[in-house]
Formats: sequence, structure tokens, C-alpha cells
Amino acid sequence: MMSSPSHLWSLPPEHLVLGDGEVHVWQAGLELVASEIQSLFDLLSADERDRAARFHFPRDRNRFIIARGRLRSLLSRYLGVAPNQLEFDYSPYGKPALSEGCGGGSLRFNLSHSHKLALYVVARHREVGIDVEYRRADLADEEIARRFFSPREVSTLLALPAEMRLEAFFNCWTRKEAYIKARGEGLSLPLDQFDVTLAPGEAAALIRTLGDPQEASRWSLAQIFPGPGYSAALAVEGQLGEIKYWRWPE
Repeated sequence: MMSSPSHLWSLPPEHLVLGDGEVHVWQAGLELVASEIQSLFDLLSADERDRAARFHFPRDRNRFIIARGRLRSLLSRYLGVAPNQLEFDYSPYGKPALSEGCGGGSLRFNLSHSHKLALYVVARHREVGIDVEYRRADLADEEIARRFFSPREVSTLLALPAEMRLEAFFNCWTRKEAYIKARGEGLSLPLDQFDVTLAPGEAAALIRTLGDPQEASRWSLAQIFPGPGYSAALAVEGQLGEIKYWRWPE
């Protein structure tokens, strides 16, 4: 079991109950043997199989299959619907949602995967977004920060000691990604038009958004600790409520 300063990842109970005020966060590995990958592939829809086929590298294709197959298996536990019977609708910017026809009217979810790990979030009656990133030092440079972060975030990042900047960079990146994924508007919402906290040890928060002074108060952010080498964040519409952390049974 992987642990963090703030939460533990537990095996889920046999019968999952998701209250209206709760948020469930799941983690799952993306390294499986061929027979297990095939079993998950068999759960996918035709369009998901087409998407999988477009990946050039087998590793990336397999990780997509695992992430999507486990998403179906996970959601089926909440809905009592067979994984291969679930149907998804997509926003104009590609955010998936359960179709009304499979009982997903109140259930909201989001997923993210990076390197060898996938994270999922599930809640009821409110939008959610999640992002996980494997920390790569070659991506966390000043040029990328200036391109995608707000001026306030760049100033905060560069004021930190050099040894803290890698963590701060990915704190910022994952919090911004989680927020725009929860909003479901993709990169039509420019990353430099809102500010998040990023200093190590500082609570995750949306500080402000340009053009709408009330927007920040409508969302809650949380830092997630998936394991060594990863950064992750969660965005939830409204107050955060209770978060439960589950790990996928291997």
C-alpha cells in the first residue's frame, strides 16, 4: 500500500456506497500481462478500440486499454451495469460522461494516467476533474512555465529555492489541469488566465480567475499523493466534503 503524509490508499469494500457529499479517488497500475490486457480490451466499445489502434507504440496502446477498461469496471461497481454495457457521451472538448441510458445521470467521473499509474475520481451531482503527472525534470523548466503559467504563478515558482521548483512546477501543472478538466472546456480555457497555489506544503487552491471574481469560490482543489515520483491534484465543484482513497485490487 502506498501512503502519503495526508492519506492512505485502501482496498475498497465489496459493496461501494457513494454519498452525495463524498468524493472517491481511485488509483490503479498500468502494467499487466497480455491476457489481462485482452480481457480489458474486450470490455471496450468500438470507438475506444479504434482509439487504441491509433497509438503508435504498443506500450501507450496497452496503457490506454488498461485505463479505459478499468474505468468501465470501476463505474460498473457503482451502477450495477455490466462494464461492456456502459455508454459514454462526450462534450465538444472531449470530456466523457455517462449517458442517461445506463443510469449515469447523477454520477460524475474523470480519469488521468501518466507513466505506470492511473487515477480516477467519482462523485455525484457535481463536476470533478483529476490529473496525475510523472515528474520529469526535463519538462519543468522556466520556458514552459512562462508559456503556460500565469504571471503570478511564474513569479512564485522562480522565487522558490531551486530544490523546491520541480515539486512546485508539477503542483501547479496538475492543479491547473484538474480544474480545466472539471470545467470540461479543454484548452479553450487558457492556462494563464487563472491562478492556483503551488508552493510545496501550501494547501491546493484556486486563487482567482480573470474576468470572473466569483469563479474561484465555486471550486475546491486538493493535492493527491499517489506515490513516489508522481504529482496529482483533484478539482471538485463546490465544497470538497469527505474524500475516500481506494486502490484497485491487483
